[in-house]
Amino acid sequence: MKHSIRNRIRRAQVRVRQRVPAGLRLLLGIVLICCGIVGFLPVVGFWMIPLGIAVAALDVVPLWRWVKARR
Repeated sequence: MKHSIRNRIRRAQVRVRQRVPAGLRLLLGIVLICCGIVGFLPVVGFWMIPLGIAVAALDVVPLWRWVKARR
């Protein structure tokens, strides 16, 4: 299960890196984190928090190093 989540996050990072411009990636990551905070709602979920961190980490170097160290 743990490896499956990591693989999904990696695939999402690749898609976002290819399709979303650099300035919007950080904004998209912040939006995902904010939506994940209200994860008890039916449409959004707590899974959005780690995905938002991973997406935001594509543009923020210290955050990217932290994410890479956690793998």
